[in-house]
Parts: sequence; C-alpha cells; structure tokens
Amino acid sequence: MINWVVPRITRIRPFGILRVFLFLGGMKMDGLELVEKYSDYLDQEVCLKGWIRNHRKQKEFGFIAFSDGTCFGNIQVIYDDSLDDFKEIQKFHIGSAIEVVGTVVKSPKEEQPFEIRATQIKLLGDCPEDYPIQPKKHSREFLREVAYLRPRTNLFQAVFRIRSVAAMAIHEYFQERGYVYFHAPIITGSDCEGAGEMFHVTAFDLENVPKEEGKVAYHQDFFEKPASLTVSGQLQAETFALAYKKTYTFGPTFRAENSNTKTHAAEFWMIEPEIAFCDLPEDMNIMEEMLKYVVSYVKEKCLRELTFLDQFVEKGLLDKLQILIDKDFVRITHQEAITLLKESGKNFEFAPEYGEDLAREHEKYLTEEKFQAPVFVYDWPKDIKAFYMRLNDDQKTVAAVDLLVPGSGELMGGSQREERLDVLIHRMKEMNMDTEELDWYINLRKFGGCVHSGFGMGFERLLIYLTGVDNIRDVIAFPRTPGNCEF
Repeated sequence: MINWVVPRITRIRPFGILRVFLFLGGMKMDGLELVEKYSDYLDQEVCLKGWIRNHRKQKEFGFIAFSDGTCFGNIQVIYDDSLDDFKEIQKFHIGSAIEVVGTVVKSPKEEQPFEIRATQIKLLGDCPEDYPIQPKKHSREFLREVAYLRPRTNLFQAVFRIRSVAAMAIHEYFQERGYVYFHAPIITGSDCEGAGEMFHVTAFDLENVPKEEGKVAYHQDFFEKPASLTVSGQLQAETFALAYKKTYTFGPTFRAENSNTKTHAAEFWMIEPEIAFCDLPEDMNIMEEMLKYVVSYVKEKCLRELTFLDQFVEKGLLDKLQILIDKDFVRITHQEAITLLKESGKNFEFAPEYGEDLAREHEKYLTEEKFQAPVFVYDWPKDIKAFYMRLNDDQKTVAAVDLLVPGSGELMGGSQREERLDVLIHRMKEMNMDTEELDWYINLRKFGGCVHSGFGMGFERLLIYLTGVDNIRDVIAFPRTPGNCEF
C-alpha cells in the first residue's frame, strides 16, 4: 500500500489516489515530470473506492475511467483476463460504485502521468443500464432535470468544487482580518430594501386563515405579527458592527421575484460585511481587496477546474480573472459615468440619463471598452437607492457604490450607512417607511452611533463570474426559481 505522507510517514492505509494527484498538481508539475519527482508512489499497491465514469471493454482487457471525487478528473484503471472474475467485471455498468486494488504505473499516454493496473475489482453498488449520466454530452437543461446526479459530470464537478473553495476563501479573508462571523436571522419582521417582494412565513392553516374585520389576524399567528424570509442580513449585521467593529454575514437570502432571467433565483447566498469607523473610500478599498483575494485563492486552488472551464465554457476565462487580479479598479462618480456614456458616441439602446440607473450595455462599455478594468461607480442619485445610504452634502446623491466588472457587469454593491439620526428618520418618512417597525435600527444612531459602511455580494453572481457558467441555475446545487422547487 502507498504511504500517506503528512508530512512524515506514520502508517499505511487505503486512500483516494486522486487526492494524491491533486496534491501533486498543486506543485505545478504535469505528466512524467510529476511521476519522476514522486517515483516513490510508483509500483506500489493502492486501494481505491469510487465510481465508474466510463467502461470500455475488449476481448482480453478493459479500461475503467474511475473517479472518487477527491479532485477534478478521472484516473484510468486497466484490468485483463488474468483476473478470475474478468467476465463478471466486464458486466459492471457505468455509474456503479466499485473498490479497486491495483498497482500505480506510468502511463504511456501524455495526458495522464499514471494509471492503475488492477489486481482486484469489487462491485460495491450496481447501477442499471438506463443510468442517465452516460459518457456523452448532455445539455445543461437536461442535467437540471436530474440535478441530484449532475455533480458526477465534469462541468458540475468543476463548478461545485469552485463553489466550495470560493466559500472557504471568503471566510479566510475575513477571519484573517479579525471580522466576527455573524449569523443573520432567516425569518425576519423587517424588509431591508423596502421592496416588499418577500416570502411570507406563517403557522396558519392556509385553508382557514383567521380574520378580523376583513384583515388577517396576525396577532393569532406564531410570531404575533407579519413575518417573512429575509432578503438581507445587513440591518442586523450593523448591530454587530457597532459592537465588534468588523463583522460579516454569509448565508441564504430570499426574493419572491417572479423573474425567469439567467441571474435571478428565489433563494441565493449573500456575503455582507459591515465595518464601523469606515467611510465610503475605505469601503471601496475593502471591496477591491476582498475580491482580488478570493479570485487569487480560487485560481491557485482550482487551476485544473478553471483550465477545463476556460477550454469548454468560456474562452479566455483565466485571462479575465488575471486581469481583475492585476489591474487597479477605476473609481468614477455616477455623474461622471453618465457624462462618459453621453460623450462616447455610442448608439445605446437605452439612452444614458443623469439621475437614472445604468443599463447592462452601459456597464459593458465602461468596463470593457472605456477602461478595460473593473470600475467603481459611486455617489448615486438618492431617488434610486435605499433609505439607509448616507445622504451627501448636495442633498441629491448618496454615498453608495456599485462595482462593475468586465464580462459580468455589476458584481458588488455597498454604501456608507446613514449615521445621523435626524437625516435617517427624514429619509424613512420621505420613502413612506414605518419608523416604529425599525425603531431598533434607528436607535443604533442614538446609542454610540458612528460612521460605518458595508457592502453586499451575491455569491452566485461571483460564481458566474469565476466559472463562466452564465446561468444562476447551474451554480446552485438545487435552484429555487418560479415554478421550480424540486429535490
């Protein structure tokens, strides 16, 4: 058996050979160079447990493309008719779980450094011949119908490993810098954005909802008031920022938007840091640093997956990510952005206007043509932004910022929060918001309030950018969209 070095040899035990392959791959070696460097692994017996990805059978021998899930890619297992149960092994179906005992040998093929010559192959879990994931190209639409099986395909092996690594990168970035990880409530009585598109939570029998004077008797419900699934943990996170100085949330959020676009889902994950004693320029510094950290981390840990995606999903993906890492982000005001768009000479479908939002074509021009770099657009018109954003001295704009990136458009959004009690109350009344419902949030300005800022980034939007996979349904394991709550 192969000795597992951790870093010294302590004991002999079975392991996934693909895990060694991944470990060695991190040493930036390929092909025979890898085998020659780690020749101690050659001619040693290993025990593997995993699944058959493909099975090619010939008269006197067979080839199994084997995966145990420990890294991206397969290892080839070769067996021949010297095995007593050769004929039985040839009947093993694609998708079956097996145990392989064999020897690690150099491969004559350039694309793989080694292969396994099997001395024993044992069936652990059979699979029928009509197994849906056959070794052929499947459409993403079909794979969504069998989403419980799609992690077994190359595309989704890559996507969901990147998702896992990116999540770890986010936690490491904040933990290394002294942020406190705050778990925001999933059920809430407040609407952070004031949009109202929320899923309602109730213990009522929906066939017999109690009413008084024609209105729902919420005082009889579980929480004795209207409750919903959260759209954001920001407001609650601000309470922790004003105690710990730096905090972040990273968890699921929900929007009841009846939208069927490629970028909308009813359930998605958000990263939301909040930082006390931090103004808008420093907020932008943190946004830029965090994004570069995460992209660099994923590029280092998932180079094989990204190379596959660069080849088969988005040509130039690796170059796009490297540009983001290398380039300084541009910073312009919303007014400057509109002026640049108006003076561009471009015939936009939607004419850019002061006081209005940017269209996708505007974002594309600024990031891909004008600057060829990520762009911060800040100081937005107050009438198109949320109540909690700090009102600027011009009384027309707020200290808000959106980060636009080449290829994806808006990726992150943040603001300096309104710390002035009277201004916050005035803004809420101006927007016809219930100040009593959010009295706890308002009180933060009374009890040792200070300048503070934060931002939010949709995790799935980041994954779309990282992988080149352009549909949010394909970067979430089991997507929740209008008309779809399967699995």
